Amino acid sequence: MDTNTHQLILKKEVFQVVGCAMEVLNTLGHGFLEKPYENALVVELGLKGIPFKQQPRYDIIYKRVLVGEYIPDLIVFDQIVVDTKTIDRITDSERGQILNYLKTTHLRVGLILNFKRPTLEWERLVL
Repeated sequence: MDTNTHQLILKKEVFQVVGCAMEVLNTLGHGFLEKPYENALVVELGLKGIPFKQQPRYDIIYKRVLVGEYIPDLIVFDQIVVDTKTIDRITDSERGQILNYLKTTHLRVGLILNFKRPTLEWERLVL
C-alpha cells in the first residue's frame, strides 16, 4: 500500500512539468547544452502558469558548519526538484545526485529531464 502512495505523490504536477519539457524539446529540438533547455522550460512553465523558482540557493551543512551550497536548476510547485540534463542516458550517478538534492532541499520528489535525444528521457524519484 505504501509503495502505491509513493508512486502517486505529485503525479499530476510531475506530468505537467514533463508535458512542458516535451513541448520545449519538440520546439527547440535536441543538440543544445543544458542551459537553453532550462531557460526554455522556465518560459513554458510561465506560459502555463506553473509556479517555479529558477536556481534558488540551499546551504549544505556538515556537522552544523556551512560547507557549500546547492543551486538546483528549478523548484516547481515549491515541491519538485527539477534537474535538466543533456547526457547520453540517465544513470545511477544522476539518480544519486537528485536524492542528495532532495535531502538538501527537504523535498520528496525529484525529476531528471534529459534533452539529449529527439524523445525526452525523464525519471521521477521519490525520497
